[in-house]
Amino acid sequence: MSVKIRMARIGKKATPFYKIVAIDSRKKRDGQFIEDLGTFDGLNNALITFRADRFNDWVSKGAIPTDAVKKIYRNYSAVKAA
Repeated sequence: MSVKIRMARIGKKATPFYKIVAIDSRKKRDGQFIEDLGTFDGLNNALITFRADRFNDWVSKGAIPTDAVKKIYRNYSAVKAA
């Protein structure tokens, strides 16, 4: 089972809102996920919640984050360090 860390859309029409999830790569975008790692507001480009400890745990187990999630994680790390 190849696990990816990606975003699942939960917002309504014209109001993008996403969950950052660990999910089997063969599942649909909004399919059943393994674990919820955070939430992201796409309209305001604001990270609402993020569980960095669980994110790092999944990456250490071999999960592959998508480019969008990598970018969010870098921004989160920069804000957290400042």
